[in-house]
Amino acid sequence: MKPICLLSAAEQVAAHLRNEIHRGELRGEMPGIHQLAADLVANHKTVKAALGLLEMEGLLATQGSGRARRIAALPGAAAVPSLRVAILNYDPPERTACYVTELLHGLLHAGHSAFFSKKSLTDMGMDLRRVTKHVRQTEADVWVVIRGSREVLEWFAASGKPAFALFGRRGGLTIAGARPDKVQAFIDVTRQLTGLGHRRIVLLSRRERRLPQPGASERAFLAELKSHGIAVGSYHLPDWEETIAGFHARLDSLFQSTPPTALITDEAPFFLAAMQFLMSRGLRVPRDVSLVCADGTPDFAWFRPPVSHIEWDTAPLVRSAIRWASHIARGKKNLRQILTKAAFVPGGTVGPAKS
Repeated sequence: MKPICLLSAAEQVAAHLRNEIHRGELRGEMPGIHQLAADLVANHKTVKAALGLLEMEGLLATQGSGRARRIAALPGAAAVPSLRVAILNYDPPERTACYVTELLHGLLHAGHSAFFSKKSLTDMGMDLRRVTKHVRQTEADVWVVIRGSREVLEWFAASGKPAFALFGRRGGLTIAGARPDKVQAFIDVTRQLTGLGHRRIVLLSRRERRLPQPGASERAFLAELKSHGIAVGSYHLPDWEETIAGFHARLDSLFQSTPPTALITDEAPFFLAAMQFLMSRGLRVPRDVSLVCADGTPDFAWFRPPVSHIEWDTAPLVRSAIRWASHIARGKKNLRQILTKAAFVPGGTVGPAKS
């Protein structure tokens, strides 16, 4: 059964306040955070996050530091034009990440007609001809593209279709977007591993991160290896067929002759598959092989010892996409590209290299 993503506490508070505004119960200036928290019996951080959502929708406007927020949309006032927002997801519906579902909810709450397009990038194999045909056959005013390849994002940038790239390699393209900046986190991961004596370090990254040339994070990883006197090559950033069989075939080949002492996986499913692979060979983490995930998931909270991974907050990325849609709806051109912070979280899946 597909898991559901329920509204967060902040989204529930925002929905209540939005309803009060449209009913005319709240006018002029919004009460302060602490007063609202007391009235609603809610945590003040939750209320602050809810007000941020309403600001993003254009219902509230700031009036400067220390001043109350002004209610900008009263009953009867002109509403923000509604857009048909198509979300071109990376994964098929059964694997939709919670933050993507939150994005859909946020766009709907902002008054847009948001929907997932019928095919995902994975369904279409990231094939540009299939993607362009699908986009042209879908009735939408704007697009949010989740983790599009460089080739796909280049097409959107050149097509003139308003699009927002959530993740994906969009540097230098005239397209709005947001993603975490993992460069320093990758450097920190690599430094810790090399400091523990690791030299045979392999990064298993998706095709769109490797080709046509390695992305910024992958380049940082390879450069850090070089700075420690390691001659880098395809061993450290190998190609592999992006299927379950292809992933395990690559692991099999890696551990046949010169087995890695450390593996960095691109995503949580790869991390879990790599851990199962190592267990099947009688290899323990981190005694025999250190294991790092370049992505975070709430599931890691159940691991003991904790998983070494890279984490970031998805909320600013979702908010930036919703804000972009509101700007486009008002006729404002928005090509801003946003980077959010990411950090390496050391854990118990990394240890000294086995001699």
